Amino acid sequence: MQITAGPLLNSINTPQDLKKVSREQLHQVCDELRQYIIDVVSIHGGHFSASLGVVELSVALHYVYNTPYDQLVWDVGHQAYGHKILTGRRDQFVTNRKYKGLSGFPKRSESEYDTFGDGHSSTSISAALGMAMAAKYKGENRKSVAIIGDGSMTAGMAFEAMNHAGIADSDVLIILNDNNMSIDPNVGALREYLTDISTSPTYNKVRDEIWNLMGKLPIGKNFTREMASKMEASVKGVVSKSSNIFEALQLRYFGPIDGHNIANLVDTLNDLKEIPGPKLLHIITVKGKGYALAEKDQTKWHAPGLFDKLTGEIIKKKIETPQPPKYQDVFGHSIVELAKVNPQIMGVTPAMPSGSSLKFMMDEMPHRAFDVGICEQHAVTLSAGLATQGIKVFCNIYSSFMQRAYDQVIHDVAIQKLPVVFCLDRAGLVGEDGPTHHGCYDIAFFRCIPNMIISAPMNEQELRNLMYTAQLPEINLPFVIRYPRGEGVMVDWQKPFEKIEIGKGRKLKDGKNIAILSFGHPGNFVQTAIRNLRPEGIDPAHYDIRFVKPLDTDLLHEVFQNYSMIITVEDATVVGGFGSAILEFMNEHNYNAKIKILGIPDAIVEHGTLKELQNECHYDTNAIMDTVKSLLGKTLLTEV
Repeated sequence: MQITAGPLLNSINTPQDLKKVSREQLHQVCDELRQYIIDVVSIHGGHFSASLGVVELSVALHYVYNTPYDQLVWDVGHQAYGHKILTGRRDQFVTNRKYKGLSGFPKRSESEYDTFGDGHSSTSISAALGMAMAAKYKGENRKSVAIIGDGSMTAGMAFEAMNHAGIADSDVLIILNDNNMSIDPNVGALREYLTDISTSPTYNKVRDEIWNLMGKLPIGKNFTREMASKMEASVKGVVSKSSNIFEALQLRYFGPIDGHNIANLVDTLNDLKEIPGPKLLHIITVKGKGYALAEKDQTKWHAPGLFDKLTGEIIKKKIETPQPPKYQDVFGHSIVELAKVNPQIMGVTPAMPSGSSLKFMMDEMPHRAFDVGICEQHAVTLSAGLATQGIKVFCNIYSSFMQRAYDQVIHDVAIQKLPVVFCLDRAGLVGEDGPTHHGCYDIAFFRCIPNMIISAPMNEQELRNLMYTAQLPEINLPFVIRYPRGEGVMVDWQKPFEKIEIGKGRKLKDGKNIAILSFGHPGNFVQTAIRNLRPEGIDPAHYDIRFVKPLDTDLLHEVFQNYSMIITVEDATVVGGFGSAILEFMNEHNYNAKIKILGIPDAIVEHGTLKELQNECHYDTNAIMDTVKSLLGKTLLTEV
């Protein structure tokens, strides 16, 4: 389907074209940009509400600043669709998040206007400050702007950056896009604080009047600038429930202002360009602005998939037969079942209650399940603190985001042998979100930490049983359960819980000549490959290892004593992963076998569908069949 941009937007191929538009026409540009995003995303999919909320800001920034010389840094990047369309990628936008197409996030290799790549939260202020400091050092009159949402502002890294920005004496502007949302509604004291500021007209009125007054007062012996500054601060403390935290960090604070008033935004940004030093502009926006349904249910419309833009009906495949559940939902329902029996169970997630399905427990047991905001480090150490008191904590973090709390896992959990259960959702490749969200590295970075139990279920029943096992009183070590995004393989999955012996895998079938060892969900690819190979007279053995730490040494001795050719399959990096563990075992016990490791290669994997990426990484069903045939080639010829 051909999607045509409006006449004004169609004439804008670069920000230089945008600057030729009159101020009076900027409203039309915003309307056309918002409509174009709706048209494309409804047909081709992608993140939705975040970009609609910053249409006016995107236009204003490129209208006022000299991009790409002036540098814009978008935090997370969910909201950068308008930015991409305005910077020469309008006609390519239909390829957004598709294999070999545009990335769903800013990406330095994609455009000179994408000054910093992102995908994880709270990096923008640090990056923009670094750019501003470099500009000052090199004597460049280059502006640096960080655009960060109120959800991302809850992370410690954002405060670390602001703390430095206040003393760095660099020309950096932080734009706080306050829509009271991340993916799920924001939580925490900062949310309440921002609400206080944004709803205090007295504060803003008096603040402006004080600045005007101080500009007219004679500065001399009797009234110094220091006195004026103290006067301003004292009045702000009276009219607001709390004095301004940003100005306490020595960031000059402006706002809040309406983030959908394009004329006021342009004027404000032009004024701020002339004010040196670190400053913060607080804008109020509505996530999903311009699409009523998205404004009403912002979580649902964060990334809704394909939908009918006129009716708002989200288009789903019509399925006639029962389908397996998503692994995340198996987790969500199973933890509720377990918690009803075990009063010591609690759940923790950093800002992903819907994505992880911990929302089921939060709805039913709100005093035992907690969303801590975008604070992965805090989530891990909070869980550690709970564990010291005998609580069985299920800390659910996406594999990619767990990277942010690696030190806490080592320092606060593993060294102290605290039995926190880490449920790593979205392990392996995640598809269209691409390299910032792939869960490639968790096996490698957890495997080297002492005191860790590391497991992966092959199906939904195995996930339930691993969860059941992890919460048993005799488990006294950190317990990792990793599972992929999307559906499992079992329709009838809600079986009674069964204990799984720690470090014990299972032999799924005997075979001849060659053995395939799988870890986690890719074991299902192996089973399909074996079925497909059977008509050709090829009969590999299959072992589901289940635990990469500790390894099932008895099972592995059996494998190496009976098979001289071995294939390992995993949905994680082959560097330091499951296959590496098998090689280490072989070396330690002086076995000699030919081993082929299938998994995610030592390279950055871009975005695409799961099937496209699994094929590219060569660990899908066809890759397993090809590898079996390749290894058996000489043997089969000899037998013939």
